[in-house]
This record gives sequence, C-alpha cells and structure tokens, in this order.
Amino acid sequence: MSIQIYNTLTRKKEPFIPLEEGKVKMYVCGPTVYNYIHIGNARPAIVFDTVRRYLEFRGYDVNYVSNFTDVDDKLIKAAKERGEEVPALSERFIKSYFEDIDALGCCHADAHPRVTENMDTIIAFIEKLIEKGHAYESGGDVYYRTRSFPDYGKLSHQSIDELKSGARIEIGEKKEDALDFALWKAAKEGEISWDSPWGKGRPGWHIECSAMAKKYLGDTIDIHAGGQDLTFPHHENEIAQSEALTDKPFARYWMHNGYINIDNEKMSKSLGNIVLVHDIIERHDPQVLRFFMLSVHYRHPINYSEELLANAKAGLERIKTSYQNVKHRLESSANLAEDDEKWLEQVRSLHRQFIEAMDDDFNTANGISVLFELSKQANYYLRGKNTTETVLRAFMKEFETISGVLGLKLEEEVLLDEEIEALIEKRNEARKARNFQLADEIRDKLKSMNIILEDTPQGVRWRRL
Repeated sequence: MSIQIYNTLTRKKEPFIPLEEGKVKMYVCGPTVYNYIHIGNARPAIVFDTVRRYLEFRGYDVNYVSNFTDVDDKLIKAAKERGEEVPALSERFIKSYFEDIDALGCCHADAHPRVTENMDTIIAFIEKLIEKGHAYESGGDVYYRTRSFPDYGKLSHQSIDELKSGARIEIGEKKEDALDFALWKAAKEGEISWDSPWGKGRPGWHIECSAMAKKYLGDTIDIHAGGQDLTFPHHENEIAQSEALTDKPFARYWMHNGYINIDNEKMSKSLGNIVLVHDIIERHDPQVLRFFMLSVHYRHPINYSEELLANAKAGLERIKTSYQNVKHRLESSANLAEDDEKWLEQVRSLHRQFIEAMDDDFNTANGISVLFELSKQANYYLRGKNTTETVLRAFMKEFETISGVLGLKLEEEVLLDEEIEALIEKRNEARKARNFQLADEIRDKLKSMNIILEDTPQGVRWRRL
C-alpha cells in the first residue's frame, strides 16, 4: 500500500507520488518571531516533523524547509513596545524557538530561511509579477492583481464573487480592487526598511513564502504544509503569486493541521488563554506534550488541558516502563524457546499495523494505539517463564522503531551534574520568589530521575539513588 495524503486542494486522500522518485521537497510555514511560540505553533512543528520522519523511514530523501518571518507589522510593534530594534528582537526569539523545538524532539529543517536574508529574491519575484501584469505599484506600495489569476480561491474552495462580498479597502490603501493584496509595503517614518524599485519598504507577508520556496525547492514542491488557519488567505495567495509567475503547479499536496482549543475554548488573545510552550516545558516533560499532540489525528481539532496532559503523561510512562522492563530482562534471557516464532510473528504483525496506520494520512493516533498494543504484548510476554533474547530484542527493536518515527524517547533521561545544579538553582530562585509550585515541580522532576534533594543549613545537597 502506498502512502495516502489528504490534499486540501482536492479535499480527498490521494496516493503520494513525488515529482522525483525517492525524493520529497517539503515546505512548512514557520513562525513570526516576535514572541515565544505557543502550542498552536508547536502543533505543526511536531506534526510535520513526524511526517518528515515517517517519509524518511519509508526510504525517501526529504528536503525540508521551514521559514522565519523576521520582519512584519507584529515584529515592528513588539520591538517598539520593548524598546528594541527589530533584528535584535527576532534573533532572540529565533534562539528561543530552537530551544523549544529541540525540547519537543523536533529535528531542525534542512534550511530555515529568513525574510531579511532573502530581500533581493523577494524583490526580484515582485518585479517579474509586475512585468507579467499580475502586480502593480501604487504610491510606493505594490499590490497583486487578484483577478488576473483565474483559479484564485481553488485551495479554500471559494469563488471570486464570494470573496468580493467580504473584501474592503482600508484607509491609506490605493488598490485597483478590494481583493488585491500587498506584495510590498512602503515604509512609514522610523520603520525598518529596504531599498527597492518602488522606494523604501518591506515585503508583504504572503510573498515571502512564495519567493523562498522557489529559491530553496524550485518551481513545484511536493508538500506544502502549515496550520489550518493559513489556508486562506496566506496559502491561497501563495498559489496565486507562484503559479502566475511560473505557469506551473506550486505544490502537489497541501497539508493542514487542525486547531487547538484550551479547556474547550478557542485559543485567542482576546480570551487571554494563549499557552506558551516556553511555560509548559518549565512544568512538564516536553516529550509528554509531543505524545499528547500525536495522540490525535493531525487534521482533527485538539483540546488542551492540564488533565489531558496528565493522562498523556501516564500513557507515555506505561510505554516507557514496558520498554525498560524488556531491556532489563535481556540481562537474564535464556536461549531459544519453542514458542519464539509465535511471538516474533506477533511483533511483525504490529510492525505492519503501524505502517498501515501511518500510510493512511499519517494517522499518529492509530500509530500510538499500536505502540500501546506492543507494550501490552511485551508485558504479557514478560510474565512468562521462557523469555529469550531473540524475542526480547525483537520487542526492543520495534519499540525503538515506532518511537523513533514518532520522535519519542523511551530511554530514561540521565542528567549531567551541571544540569542538576542548574535545576537546583532554578528551584532556589523559585522559592525566593515564593513560587512554591514551580519549586515543588522541579524537586519532583529530579526525584522521578532518582535524584534526591536534601535541604541543609549549608544549602541544598543532592544525591543519586
């Protein structure tokens, strides 16, 4: 069975056939780096990291590109509020982004292009759109002529007439049509800007991904992915820009992950319920957050709550304990037993079930169900008297294969002495700030790793059990 991908463009599952046999070109829209990432940003990072891992597991050579938007209205506003320059602000939060995704077990992309480092590419792209009649300059701004692209609306499955009814021209905009969107924005006084044929300014949001995807992956890519909220207008506009320029399909498969709710309410600034990854991983094992995210199919909405995260932690611990028990039993395993083939076939069957689940539009929820079943069967096998190295190693290998594709670590974390000292110092600071909840959580985390803290008149001492 081939891999099936639900394509937002066609609204159906399709067999995955890349342009070039054995190779996959994949572009995932990255964050706007004006703050720490929230769990809405973490979901596509985790989901599409897992998609990439699975494609590589299935033998594909994946060229994975994910951008940073390091200049736009949000960054300019945030920099002004903080009294910082835009480049310094973006650099700080790019560093924080990598710290967060590293903790979540996400591999870095093959390229992480930034808008500010690709300005010439973006300007050249816009110039060509003007030459072809798809864009026009107006008072230092440049707009895309939306009606010049007959297929506009094909990704979001909306007609031009439907879109027209909701379109407006904002104060200061000099568009030919309310549907037109900005490719280049003339600089306001005091704003960061770049020289261009149309005067000083900066790119619009949509053009950056079109230009960088073309530069790093070519005219047509295999998979373009991101959050569901990007379908319209961002990805719709990317298609219009790119296909108008090249006269070729921009992306063959469009993948979008579902929304995240917080305690059954939509996550939004207006409700004040934005949950930052930076804060979650201060209190919880980031692997638990990854496990939680993958426990629901990527296209479905997911509800986040502390209770559900606790359930995910318990589930992951069960799997890790089973794996550790198999590993421990290997030290005292016997020779071949008569029923080895039965158990080896059981493991092979679970391996096939995992592939079947993941081939079906990367169904990690069903993949995790296979991991639970593997844990259950391993526990059952360990209760028997005639365990053998052959079967134990088969179980171990399958645990490691599935967890590797899902980006989960089943080995117990071993902290270095300096990491323990840093956590103790963080606990001391929390206690001084009377943040006793955080202090207790750090103590409990260390205890779970068999590190005991002792509060003495001379300070905190620690020892390994």
